[in-house]
Amino acid sequence: MSAELLDGITAALLAGLAGAVIFSLLGLVSGTDETATLAPLTLAVVLLGVPPAGVLTFFIAGAAAKHMTHAVPTTLLGIPGDTMAIALMEEANSLRRLGVPHIALRKMVSAAVLSALIAIPVSVLAASALATIADDIKQVIPYLFPVIAIAIAYLSKGRWASVIALVPLTAMITGLNTFVAAETGKTLAISFFVGLAVGPMIVDLVGLASPLTRASLLRDRRPTFWLAPEDGADGSAAAAPRNPLRVLSRSEATTTAAAAGVTSLTFVVSPLAMAILVGDIVGARVKHAYQRLTRVISVRNGVTDSTYLAETLIPLVAVGLPLSPIAAGAAAPLFNAPPVFTVGGDGVELHNLHTLLSPTQFLVYGLIGVLAAALIAYPLTVTYARRAALFVARNLSHEAVVGAFAGLVLVVAMYEGGVWGVVVMLTVGLVGGVLNKVIGMHVGVQCMAYYVSVLTVPVLL
Repeated sequence: MSAELLDGITAALLAGLAGAVIFSLLGLVSGTDETATLAPLTLAVVLLGVPPAGVLTFFIAGAAAKHMTHAVPTTLLGIPGDTMAIALMEEANSLRRLGVPHIALRKMVSAAVLSALIAIPVSVLAASALATIADDIKQVIPYLFPVIAIAIAYLSKGRWASVIALVPLTAMITGLNTFVAAETGKTLAISFFVGLAVGPMIVDLVGLASPLTRASLLRDRRPTFWLAPEDGADGSAAAAPRNPLRVLSRSEATTTAAAAGVTSLTFVVSPLAMAILVGDIVGARVKHAYQRLTRVISVRNGVTDSTYLAETLIPLVAVGLPLSPIAAGAAAPLFNAPPVFTVGGDGVELHNLHTLLSPTQFLVYGLIGVLAAALIAYPLTVTYARRAALFVARNLSHEAVVGAFAGLVLVVAMYEGGVWGVVVMLTVGLVGGVLNKVIGMHVGVQCMAYYVSVLTVPVLL
Protein backbone atom coordinates (compact mmCIF):
# COMPACT_ATOMS: atom_id res chain seq x y z
CA MET A 1 0.00 0.00 0.00
CA SER A 2 1.48 3.34 -1.09
CA ALA A 3 2.02 6.16 1.38
CA GLU A 4 -0.36 8.39 -0.60
CA LEU A 5 -3.16 5.82 -0.44
CA LEU A 6 -2.54 5.20 3.25
CA ASP A 7 -2.66 8.95 3.98
CA GLY A 8 -5.91 9.26 2.01
CA ILE A 9 -7.59 6.40 3.86
CA THR A 10 -6.41 7.73 7.23
CA ALA A 11 -7.74 11.22 6.44
CA ALA A 12 -11.01 9.70 5.21
CA LEU A 13 -11.49 7.62 8.37
CA LEU A 14 -10.74 10.49 10.75
CA ALA A 15 -12.80 13.07 8.86
CA GLY A 16 -15.63 10.59 8.32
CA LEU A 17 -15.87 9.79 12.01
CA ALA A 18 -15.76 13.51 12.85
CA GLY A 19 -18.53 14.29 10.37
CA ALA A 20 -20.61 11.35 11.60
CA VAL A 21 -20.35 12.41 15.26
CA ILE A 22 -21.03 16.11 14.61
CA PHE A 23 -24.04 15.60 12.37
CA SER A 24 -25.44 12.69 14.35
CA LEU A 25 -25.74 15.14 17.23
CA LEU A 26 -26.99 18.01 15.05
CA GLY A 27 -29.67 15.73 13.61
CA LEU A 28 -31.20 15.44 17.07
CA VAL A 29 -31.92 19.17 17.09
CA SER A 30 -35.20 19.81 15.29
CA GLY A 31 -35.26 22.40 12.52
CA THR A 32 -31.51 22.42 11.81
CA ASP A 33 -31.52 22.93 8.03
CA GLU A 34 -28.98 20.89 6.08
CA THR A 35 -27.71 23.78 3.99
CA ALA A 36 -27.31 26.09 6.97
CA THR A 37 -25.31 23.48 8.92
CA LEU A 38 -23.62 21.08 6.50
CA ALA A 39 -22.39 23.75 4.07
CA PRO A 40 -20.62 26.11 6.53
CA LEU A 41 -18.94 23.25 8.41
CA THR A 42 -17.80 21.59 5.18
CA LEU A 43 -16.48 24.94 4.02
CA ALA A 44 -14.53 25.27 7.27
CA VAL A 45 -13.05 21.80 6.74
CA VAL A 46 -11.93 22.77 3.22
CA LEU A 47 -10.36 26.06 4.36
CA LEU A 48 -8.56 24.31 7.23
CA GLY A 49 -6.58 22.34 4.64
CA VAL A 50 -8.03 18.86 5.19
CA PRO A 51 -6.96 16.53 2.32
CA PRO A 52 -9.48 15.95 -0.50
CA ALA A 53 -10.27 12.43 0.73
CA GLY A 54 -11.11 13.81 4.16
CA VAL A 55 -13.26 16.62 2.74
CA LEU A 56 -15.38 14.22 0.70
CA THR A 57 -15.76 11.69 3.51
CA PHE A 58 -16.65 14.40 6.02
CA PHE A 59 -19.47 15.62 3.80
CA ILE A 60 -20.80 12.16 2.91
CA ALA A 61 -20.68 10.98 6.52
CA GLY A 62 -22.32 14.19 7.73
CA ALA A 63 -25.14 14.05 5.18
CA ALA A 64 -25.78 10.35 5.78
CA ALA A 65 -25.66 10.67 9.58
CA LYS A 66 -28.03 13.64 9.63
CA HIS A 67 -30.54 11.76 7.49
CA MET A 68 -30.45 9.00 10.11
CA THR A 69 -30.70 10.94 13.35
CA HIS A 70 -33.23 13.46 12.02
CA ALA A 71 -35.64 10.57 12.58
CA VAL A 72 -35.50 11.17 16.35
CA PRO A 73 -37.33 14.54 16.55
CA THR A 74 -39.46 13.57 13.54
CA THR A 75 -40.86 10.38 15.12
CA LEU A 76 -40.59 11.02 18.86
CA LEU A 77 -41.34 14.74 19.08
CA GLY A 78 -43.53 15.15 16.02
CA ILE A 79 -41.31 17.99 14.75
CA PRO A 80 -39.41 17.84 11.42
CA GLY A 81 -35.77 17.11 12.13
CA ASP A 82 -34.79 19.16 9.07
CA THR A 83 -36.12 20.20 5.68
CA MET A 84 -35.97 16.69 4.23
CA ALA A 85 -38.06 15.30 7.12
CA ILE A 86 -41.08 17.38 6.07
CA ALA A 87 -41.96 14.63 3.57
CA LEU A 88 -42.13 12.10 6.43
CA MET A 89 -44.35 13.93 8.89
CA GLU A 90 -47.73 12.45 7.90
CA GLU A 91 -46.58 8.84 8.29
CA ALA A 92 -44.50 9.62 11.39
CA ASN A 93 -47.46 11.26 13.14
CA SER A 94 -49.79 8.41 12.19
CA LEU A 95 -47.39 5.78 13.56
CA ARG A 96 -46.87 7.81 16.73
CA ARG A 97 -50.63 7.95 17.29
CA LEU A 98 -50.70 4.18 16.87
CA GLY A 99 -48.18 3.93 19.72
CA VAL A 100 -45.25 2.63 17.66
CA PRO A 101 -42.92 5.62 17.12
CA HIS A 102 -39.95 3.37 17.89
CA ILE A 103 -40.87 1.21 14.89
CA ALA A 104 -41.02 4.27 12.64
CA LEU A 105 -37.68 5.46 14.02
CA ARG A 106 -35.86 2.20 13.39
CA LYS A 107 -37.29 1.74 9.91
CA MET A 108 -36.32 5.30 8.92
CA VAL A 109 -32.75 4.83 10.11
CA SER A 110 -32.40 1.39 8.52
CA ALA A 111 -33.79 2.62 5.21
CA ALA A 112 -31.30 5.52 5.26
CA VAL A 113 -28.38 3.10 5.76
CA LEU A 114 -29.55 0.78 2.97
CA SER A 115 -30.23 3.61 0.52
CA ALA A 116 -26.91 5.33 1.17
CA LEU A 117 -25.00 2.09 0.57
CA ILE A 118 -26.80 1.72 -2.77
CA ALA A 119 -26.59 5.40 -3.77
CA ILE A 120 -22.80 5.69 -3.64
CA PRO A 121 -21.89 3.01 -6.23
CA VAL A 122 -24.90 3.76 -8.47
CA SER A 123 -24.16 7.50 -8.49
CA VAL A 124 -20.45 7.02 -9.21
CA LEU A 125 -21.27 4.57 -12.01
CA ALA A 126 -23.79 6.96 -13.55
CA ALA A 127 -21.34 9.85 -13.25
CA SER A 128 -18.57 7.82 -14.89
CA ALA A 129 -20.87 7.14 -17.84
CA LEU A 130 -21.79 10.82 -18.04
CA ALA A 131 -18.11 11.80 -17.86
CA THR A 132 -17.57 10.37 -21.34
CA ILE A 133 -19.32 13.46 -22.73
CA ALA A 134 -18.01 15.81 -20.04
CA ASP A 135 -15.92 17.86 -22.52
CA ASP A 136 -18.98 18.50 -24.65
CA ILE A 137 -20.96 19.47 -21.56
CA LYS A 138 -18.27 21.91 -20.39
CA GLN A 139 -18.32 23.71 -23.74
CA VAL A 140 -22.00 24.49 -23.40
CA ILE A 141 -21.94 25.06 -19.61
CA PRO A 142 -22.24 28.89 -19.87
CA TYR A 143 -25.45 28.42 -21.85
CA LEU A 144 -26.62 25.32 -19.96
CA PHE A 145 -26.49 26.91 -16.49
CA PRO A 146 -29.35 29.38 -17.08
CA VAL A 147 -31.53 26.53 -18.39
CA ILE A 148 -30.78 24.36 -15.36
CA ALA A 149 -31.31 27.33 -13.03
CA ILE A 150 -34.74 28.00 -14.57
CA ALA A 151 -35.67 24.30 -14.29
CA ILE A 152 -34.63 24.12 -10.63
CA ALA A 153 -36.43 27.39 -9.89
CA TYR A 154 -39.64 26.13 -11.48
CA LEU A 155 -39.46 22.91 -9.44
CA SER A 156 -39.16 24.89 -6.20
CA LYS A 157 -42.14 25.95 -4.09
CA GLY A 158 -42.12 29.37 -5.73
CA ARG A 159 -42.60 28.03 -9.28
CA TRP A 160 -42.77 30.99 -11.71
CA ALA A 161 -42.11 33.51 -8.94
CA SER A 162 -38.71 31.86 -8.35
CA VAL A 163 -38.00 31.91 -12.09
CA ILE A 164 -38.80 35.63 -12.30
CA ALA A 165 -36.71 36.40 -9.18
CA LEU A 166 -33.66 34.73 -10.77
CA VAL A 167 -33.11 37.76 -13.02
CA PRO A 168 -32.85 40.54 -10.38
CA LEU A 169 -30.99 38.25 -7.97
CA THR A 170 -28.38 37.40 -10.63
CA ALA A 171 -28.08 41.09 -11.52
CA MET A 172 -27.61 42.01 -7.85
CA ILE A 173 -24.91 39.38 -7.34
CA THR A 174 -23.10 40.48 -10.50
CA GLY A 175 -23.22 44.13 -9.47
CA LEU A 176 -22.05 43.42 -5.91
CA ASN A 177 -19.16 41.25 -7.11
CA THR A 178 -18.09 43.88 -9.66
CA PHE A 179 -18.23 46.64 -7.05
CA VAL A 180 -16.25 44.64 -4.46
CA ALA A 181 -13.66 43.69 -7.11
CA ALA A 182 -13.19 47.37 -7.94
CA GLU A 183 -12.75 48.22 -4.25
CA THR A 184 -10.56 45.30 -3.14
CA GLY A 185 -8.98 43.99 -6.33
CA LYS A 186 -10.58 40.54 -6.05
CA THR A 187 -13.98 38.94 -6.41
CA LEU A 188 -15.71 37.11 -3.57
CA ALA A 189 -17.30 33.67 -3.54
CA ILE A 190 -17.51 32.31 0.00
CA SER A 191 -19.27 35.39 1.36
CA PHE A 192 -21.98 35.12 -1.29
CA PHE A 193 -22.43 31.43 -0.66
CA VAL A 194 -22.67 31.50 3.14
CA GLY A 195 -24.94 34.55 3.00
CA LEU A 196 -27.39 32.71 0.76
CA ALA A 197 -27.07 29.51 2.79
CA VAL A 198 -28.13 31.13 6.06
CA GLY A 199 -30.42 33.79 4.55
CA PRO A 200 -33.58 32.80 6.50
CA MET A 201 -31.58 32.84 9.73
CA ILE A 202 -30.23 36.33 8.95
CA VAL A 203 -33.77 37.57 8.25
CA ASP A 204 -34.94 36.25 11.65
CA LEU A 205 -31.99 37.81 13.49
CA VAL A 206 -32.48 41.19 11.79
CA GLY A 207 -36.23 40.86 12.34
CA LEU A 208 -35.66 41.04 16.10
CA ALA A 209 -34.82 44.73 15.60
CA SER A 210 -38.13 45.45 13.86
CA PRO A 211 -41.29 46.20 15.87
CA LEU A 212 -43.31 44.63 13.04
CA THR A 213 -41.68 41.20 13.21
CA ARG A 214 -40.32 41.04 16.77
CA ALA A 215 -43.68 40.02 18.21
CA SER A 216 -43.82 36.89 16.05
CA LEU A 217 -40.28 35.87 17.04
CA LEU A 218 -40.43 36.43 20.81
CA ARG A 219 -41.44 33.58 23.13
CA ASP A 220 -42.67 33.98 26.72
CA ARG A 221 -42.49 30.28 27.59
CA ARG A 222 -40.57 27.17 26.63
CA PRO A 223 -42.21 24.96 23.97
CA THR A 224 -44.11 21.90 25.15
CA PHE A 225 -43.36 18.50 23.62
CA TRP A 226 -45.09 15.15 23.96
CA LEU A 227 -42.41 12.48 23.97
CA ALA A 228 -43.41 8.88 23.28
CA PRO A 229 -42.45 6.31 25.96
CA GLU A 230 -39.82 3.62 25.51
CA ASP A 231 -40.97 0.48 23.76
CA GLY A 232 -39.88 -2.15 26.32
CA ALA A 233 -42.46 -3.89 28.46
CA ASP A 234 -40.99 -2.36 31.61
CA GLY A 235 -40.69 1.11 30.09
CA SER A 236 -37.05 0.69 29.13
CA ALA A 237 -35.61 0.67 25.63
CA ALA A 238 -36.03 -2.72 23.98
CA ALA A 239 -33.00 -4.19 22.26
CA ALA A 240 -32.77 -3.39 18.57
CA PRO A 241 -31.14 -5.64 15.94
CA ARG A 242 -27.45 -4.91 15.59
CA ASN A 243 -27.75 -5.19 11.83
CA PRO A 244 -29.85 -2.24 10.59
CA LEU A 245 -30.79 -4.15 7.44
CA ARG A 246 -32.70 -6.72 9.52
CA VAL A 247 -35.12 -4.10 10.82
CA LEU A 248 -36.92 -3.84 7.48
CA SER A 249 -39.25 -6.55 6.25
CA ARG A 250 -38.40 -8.20 2.94
CA SER A 251 -40.96 -6.14 1.03
CA GLU A 252 -39.82 -2.90 2.70
CA ALA A 253 -36.14 -3.66 1.99
CA THR A 254 -36.87 -4.59 -1.63
CA THR A 255 -38.98 -1.50 -2.29
CA THR A 256 -36.51 0.80 -0.54
CA ALA A 257 -33.55 -0.67 -2.45
CA ALA A 258 -35.34 -0.35 -5.78
CA ALA A 259 -36.37 3.26 -5.04
CA ALA A 260 -32.82 4.11 -3.96
CA GLY A 261 -31.36 2.59 -7.13
CA VAL A 262 -33.69 4.51 -9.43
CA THR A 263 -33.46 7.86 -7.61
CA SER A 264 -29.66 7.61 -7.46
CA LEU A 265 -29.71 8.17 -11.22
CA THR A 266 -31.39 11.58 -10.86
CA PHE A 267 -29.64 14.81 -10.00
CA VAL A 268 -31.94 17.71 -10.93
CA VAL A 269 -35.19 17.21 -8.97
CA SER A 270 -35.02 18.19 -5.28
CA PRO A 271 -34.76 15.30 -2.78
CA LEU A 272 -37.88 16.52 -0.96
CA ALA A 273 -39.98 16.48 -4.14
CA MET A 274 -38.60 13.09 -5.15
CA ALA A 275 -39.34 11.62 -1.70
CA ILE A 276 -42.96 12.81 -1.85
CA LEU A 277 -43.42 11.54 -5.42
CA VAL A 278 -41.90 8.09 -4.87
CA GLY A 279 -43.68 7.71 -1.51
CA ASP A 280 -47.03 8.40 -3.15
CA ILE A 281 -46.32 5.85 -5.89
CA VAL A 282 -45.34 3.17 -3.36
CA GLY A 283 -48.21 3.96 -0.98
CA ALA A 284 -50.80 3.64 -3.73
CA ARG A 285 -49.83 -0.01 -4.21
CA VAL A 286 -50.21 -1.10 -0.57
CA LYS A 287 -53.73 -1.64 0.79
CA HIS A 288 -53.04 -2.58 4.43
CA ALA A 289 -52.91 0.68 6.44
CA TYR A 290 -50.08 -0.21 8.85
CA GLN A 291 -47.94 -1.81 6.13
CA ARG A 292 -48.50 1.23 3.93
CA LEU A 293 -47.33 3.58 6.68
CA THR A 294 -44.15 1.61 7.48
CA ARG A 295 -43.27 1.03 3.84
CA VAL A 296 -43.85 4.63 2.78
CA ILE A 297 -41.87 6.12 5.68
CA SER A 298 -38.99 3.72 4.94
CA VAL A 299 -38.97 4.49 1.23
CA ARG A 300 -39.29 8.25 1.69
CA ASN A 301 -36.43 8.49 4.16
CA GLY A 302 -34.31 6.28 1.95
CA VAL A 303 -35.07 8.40 -1.11
CA THR A 304 -34.12 11.63 0.67
CA ASP A 305 -30.72 10.05 1.37
CA SER A 306 -30.12 8.47 -2.04
CA THR A 307 -31.21 11.57 -3.97
CA TYR A 308 -29.18 13.86 -1.71
CA LEU A 309 -26.00 11.83 -2.29
CA ALA A 310 -26.69 11.42 -6.03
CA GLU A 311 -27.19 15.16 -6.51
CA THR A 312 -23.79 15.67 -4.88
CA LEU A 313 -21.77 12.93 -6.53
CA ILE A 314 -23.04 12.83 -10.13
CA PRO A 315 -22.18 16.47 -11.00
CA LEU A 316 -18.99 16.33 -8.91
CA VAL A 317 -17.59 13.16 -10.47
CA ALA A 318 -18.83 13.80 -14.03
CA VAL A 319 -17.99 17.47 -14.68
CA GLY A 320 -16.96 19.15 -11.42
CA LEU A 321 -19.65 21.81 -11.73
CA PRO A 322 -22.71 22.25 -9.45
CA LEU A 323 -25.56 21.22 -11.76
CA SER A 324 -28.15 20.27 -9.11
CA PRO A 325 -29.95 21.97 -6.19
CA ILE A 326 -27.85 20.11 -3.59
CA ALA A 327 -24.59 20.64 -5.49
CA ALA A 328 -25.35 24.37 -5.70
CA GLY A 329 -26.46 24.50 -2.06
CA ALA A 330 -25.26 22.26 0.76
CA ALA A 331 -22.49 20.62 -1.31
CA ALA A 332 -21.21 23.86 -2.87
CA PRO A 333 -17.93 23.89 -0.86
CA LEU A 334 -16.94 20.64 -2.60
CA PHE A 335 -17.04 22.54 -5.91
CA ASN A 336 -16.14 26.12 -5.08
CA ALA A 337 -14.27 27.28 -1.97
CA PRO A 338 -11.63 29.86 -3.00
CA PRO A 339 -8.72 29.85 -2.69
CA VAL A 340 -8.70 26.05 -2.22
CA PHE A 341 -11.34 24.96 -4.76
CA THR A 342 -12.71 26.84 -7.75
CA VAL A 343 -15.18 26.14 -10.56
CA GLY A 344 -13.04 28.23 -12.91
CA GLY A 345 -14.20 31.03 -15.17
CA ASP A 346 -12.47 34.28 -16.23
CA GLY A 347 -9.42 32.34 -17.45
CA VAL A 348 -9.10 30.26 -14.26
CA GLU A 349 -8.96 26.48 -14.61
CA LEU A 350 -11.43 24.28 -12.74
CA HIS A 351 -9.81 22.87 -9.59
CA ASN A 352 -11.81 20.93 -7.02
CA LEU A 353 -12.53 17.37 -5.92
CA HIS A 354 -13.39 16.50 -9.53
CA THR A 355 -9.77 17.05 -10.59
CA LEU A 356 -8.20 15.75 -7.36
CA LEU A 357 -9.95 12.38 -6.97
CA SER A 358 -10.60 9.51 -9.37
CA PRO A 359 -14.00 7.77 -9.68
CA THR A 360 -12.59 4.79 -7.75
CA GLN A 361 -11.53 7.11 -4.92
CA PHE A 362 -14.98 8.71 -4.91
CA LEU A 363 -16.47 5.22 -4.54
CA VAL A 364 -14.12 4.09 -1.77
CA TYR A 365 -14.18 7.29 0.27
CA GLY A 366 -17.93 7.67 -0.22
CA LEU A 367 -18.55 4.18 1.17
CA ILE A 368 -16.21 4.93 4.08
CA GLY A 369 -18.32 7.99 4.85
CA VAL A 370 -21.57 5.99 4.80
CA LEU A 371 -20.13 3.22 6.98
CA ALA A 372 -18.78 5.79 9.46
CA ALA A 373 -22.24 7.39 9.64
CA ALA A 374 -23.91 4.00 10.17
CA LEU A 375 -21.36 3.05 12.83
CA ILE A 376 -22.09 6.19 14.87
CA ALA A 377 -25.67 7.17 14.04
CA TYR A 378 -27.41 3.77 14.05
CA PRO A 379 -26.54 2.67 17.62
CA LEU A 380 -26.97 6.24 18.90
CA THR A 381 -30.41 6.48 17.33
CA VAL A 382 -31.92 3.11 18.20
CA THR A 383 -30.38 2.79 21.66
CA TYR A 384 -30.36 6.31 23.06
CA ALA A 385 -33.01 8.02 20.91
CA ARG A 386 -35.48 8.86 23.67
CA ARG A 387 -32.84 10.00 26.17
CA ALA A 388 -31.14 12.10 23.50
CA ALA A 389 -34.44 13.67 22.42
CA LEU A 390 -35.32 14.39 26.05
CA PHE A 391 -31.95 16.04 26.68
CA VAL A 392 -32.20 18.17 23.54
CA ALA A 393 -35.79 19.24 24.27
CA ARG A 394 -34.97 20.20 27.87
CA ASN A 395 -31.47 21.63 27.68
CA LEU A 396 -30.52 22.71 24.16
CA SER A 397 -32.33 25.66 22.63
CA HIS A 398 -32.65 26.15 18.90
CA GLU A 399 -31.47 29.73 19.46
CA ALA A 400 -28.13 28.45 20.79
CA VAL A 401 -27.53 26.49 17.59
CA VAL A 402 -28.53 29.53 15.50
CA GLY A 403 -26.13 31.72 17.44
CA ALA A 404 -23.25 29.31 16.97
CA PHE A 405 -23.72 29.16 13.20
CA ALA A 406 -24.19 32.93 12.97
CA GLY A 407 -20.77 33.33 14.57
CA LEU A 408 -19.21 30.79 12.21
CA VAL A 409 -20.66 32.51 9.14
CA LEU A 410 -19.41 35.91 10.34
CA VAL A 411 -15.87 34.56 10.81
CA VAL A 412 -15.84 32.91 7.36
CA ALA A 413 -17.06 36.09 5.60
CA MET A 414 -14.51 38.21 7.46
CA TYR A 415 -11.77 35.72 6.54
CA GLU A 416 -12.48 36.04 2.81
CA GLY A 417 -13.24 39.69 2.31
CA GLY A 418 -12.86 41.59 5.58
CA VAL A 419 -15.55 44.22 6.10
CA TRP A 420 -16.65 43.93 2.48
CA GLY A 421 -17.14 40.18 2.95
CA VAL A 422 -19.47 40.84 5.88
CA VAL A 423 -21.37 43.50 3.89
CA VAL A 424 -21.86 41.09 0.99
CA MET A 425 -22.89 38.26 3.31
CA LEU A 426 -25.51 40.41 5.05
CA THR A 427 -26.82 41.87 1.78
CA VAL A 428 -27.35 38.62 -0.09
CA GLY A 429 -28.48 36.93 3.13
CA LEU A 430 -31.25 39.47 3.70
CA VAL A 431 -32.40 39.45 0.08
CA GLY A 432 -32.13 35.67 -0.25
CA GLY A 433 -33.81 35.07 3.09
CA VAL A 434 -36.78 37.26 2.14
CA LEU A 435 -37.09 35.49 -1.22
CA ASN A 436 -36.99 32.14 0.57
CA LYS A 437 -39.62 33.03 3.15
CA VAL A 438 -41.96 35.08 0.95
CA ILE A 439 -42.03 33.34 -2.44
CA GLY A 440 -40.49 29.94 -1.68
CA MET A 441 -37.24 30.43 -3.65
CA HIS A 442 -35.01 27.95 -1.80
CA VAL A 443 -31.26 28.20 -1.30
CA GLY A 444 -30.41 25.83 -4.15
CA VAL A 445 -32.11 28.16 -6.65
CA GLN A 446 -30.37 31.21 -5.18
CA CYS A 447 -26.95 29.56 -5.39
CA MET A 448 -27.65 28.76 -9.04
CA ALA A 449 -28.11 32.51 -9.56
CA TYR A 450 -24.57 32.97 -8.21
CA TYR A 451 -23.14 30.44 -10.66
CA VAL A 452 -25.04 32.01 -13.56
CA SER A 453 -23.50 35.33 -12.54
CA VAL A 454 -19.97 33.88 -12.43
CA LEU A 455 -20.02 31.47 -15.39
CA THR A 456 -22.67 32.78 -17.81
CA VAL A 457 -22.86 36.56 -17.48
CA PRO A 458 -19.18 37.17 -18.43
CA VAL A 459 -19.62 35.05 -21.58
CA LEU A 460 -22.82 36.79 -22.61
CA LEU A 461 -21.42 40.25 -21.97
